[in-house]
Amino acid sequence: MTARDEARRARAEARDGARGFAPDAGPTLPERLIAAREHKGVDLLRAERETKIRARYLAALEAGDYGDLPGSVYTKGFLRNYALYLGLDPEDVTRQWKHERGDLAMPAEPVLNVPRPLEAPRQGFTISPVVVVAALLLVLIAAFGVYIGVQLLRYNKPPTIEVSDPAQAVINVPDGTTSYTLRGTSIAGASITITDPGLSQPYTVSADGAGRWTVDVQLRRGRNEFDVSAVDPETGKPSDATVKLFITVPVAAVEAPGLTLDSPAEGARFANGAIPVNGTTTNAAKVTVTANQVAAQSGSASATPSAKPGASSPPSAKPSASAAPGASASPGPTATPDVGPVTVDVASDGSFETPVNLSAGDWEVVVTAVSADGKTTSLSRHVSIQYQGVIVVIQIKGGRAWLKVWVDGTISPVTGAAGVVYDPGKTLTFTGQHTIEVRTGKSSATYYTVNGQSLGRMSTAGNPETWLFAPPSPPAKTNRT
Repeated sequence: MTARDEARRARAEARDGARGFAPDAGPTLPERLIAAREHKGVDLLRAERETKIRARYLAALEAGDYGDLPGSVYTKGFLRNYALYLGLDPEDVTRQWKHERGDLAMPAEPVLNVPRPLEAPRQGFTISPVVVVAALLLVLIAAFGVYIGVQLLRYNKPPTIEVSDPAQAVINVPDGTTSYTLRGTSIAGASITITDPGLSQPYTVSADGAGRWTVDVQLRRGRNEFDVSAVDPETGKPSDATVKLFITVPVAAVEAPGLTLDSPAEGARFANGAIPVNGTTTNAAKVTVTANQVAAQSGSASATPSAKPGASSPPSAKPSASAAPGASASPGPTATPDVGPVTVDVASDGSFETPVNLSAGDWEVVVTAVSADGKTTSLSRHVSIQYQGVIVVIQIKGGRAWLKVWVDGTISPVTGAAGVVYDPGKTLTFTGQHTIEVRTGKSSATYYTVNGQSLGRMSTAGNPETWLFAPPSPPAKTNRT
C-alpha cells in the first residue's frame, strides 16, 4: 500500500467517524484502478483469467460505469477482489467507491457470501533450473532402478546350456573316429566346460555374441562320456543342468603284429660278434632283440677269450619251433637273457635293423615285435660266432683317461705315438690279426670287451698300465710304454 493510500485511509476513517467525507483532490477510483493495473503490468484479459472476473466488468470498474455492473452487492465484491489482485487496500477502495457514488449514508445492504478473494495471483508455468535438475534426478533414479532390477534378474537366473550336435545324448560313430565337434547354445559370452573322465583337464570355450559355441573333443575306442555345463562369467552362476553325452567308438579286435626275419638265417656262422639283425613287421610299435648262449657248458672253450682260435660248438641239433617265419617263440632258455633286450625302432614302412654284439659260441637270437596294444610275436634264430683274430672294444667310464694302442705290434694311427686323452663315454674299437696292446693312463676308468666278451676293467688302480690281448691266451700285463 502506498503512502497516499495510507493517508486517504486515515482521512476516510476520520470521515466515517463524523458520518461524512471531507473533500479530497486525489485521483478518482477508476484512475487508481487503471494506474495499479498498469503498474502491475497486466492487461484486462490476463486480469480476467487470474481474478475470475469478466473483463467487461473490470473495464466498467476502471471507467466508473457502475450502471453496467450487475448490482451494488456484486460491484462491492468485484472491487474487493480486484483491489486485492492489484495490491490496493480493499476497505479503502470500497469507501472511495461509496464516497464517489454518494451513498455513504445509505442503510447497510445485506451481506452476501461472495467468492473468497484470492490471496495471491496464480503464476503461469515456467521452466526453471530447479525444475530441470529435479527432472534429471528423477530420470537418473528411474534408470538406476531399472539397472538394479535387471542385475537382480540376472543374478537370480542361471545361464542356459543346450547341445545341438550331437542331436542325441547317446550316439555311435564309425570305427577309427578320433575326434568329434560338439556344438550348442547358451547365453552370450558364457563359459562352456566339457569334462571327460579320461582327461585331467576339461575342454573350455566361450560362447559368441549370439550364444553359439563349438569345441572339438578327442575320442578313444569304446565309450566316451562328456559332461557339458555353462557359467555366466559376469555373475559366476552355473547352469542348473549338466548335459551328458555318450559317444561310442567301436573296439576292433586286437591283432598280433606280423613279423618277418631276414637276418640272421637259421644256423648262420659269423666271423665276429657284430651280427646283423633285420626284417619287417606289421602293426608293431617297436622290436626288441635278446640273445642267450646255448653252448656255454662246463669245459667249453668258446665262452672266454682264452678259447682257441676258430673253436666253436656245433649249433643245437633241434632248432626252436619258432624258427619258421610267423611262428611264436619263448624269449629263450632262461628268464634273463645273456644279451639285451635291445630295442629297435620300426620305420614307417615296417622295416627294422640293428647289429647285436655276441661273444664266441653258439647263441639263440630272439626277435620280438610288440604292438601298441601289447600284443607280441616272436621269432628265433640259432647262430654260431667264430672270431678271426682279436677285436678289442675300449670304453672310458668314470673319468678321463689317456690311451695309446698297438695293433699287431704297430702303433695305431687312432692314438698315435703320443697317445690321446679321452673324455668319459668315449668308445673305441681296434681289430688285429694276432694281438692288441693298450696302455692307459688311468686303468680304473678303462673298460675292455674282447671278442664280444666283456672283461670290465683290468685294474682299479688310478695309475698307468699296459695290457696285452692275444686270444686264446688270457690278458697279460706288460711293461710297454
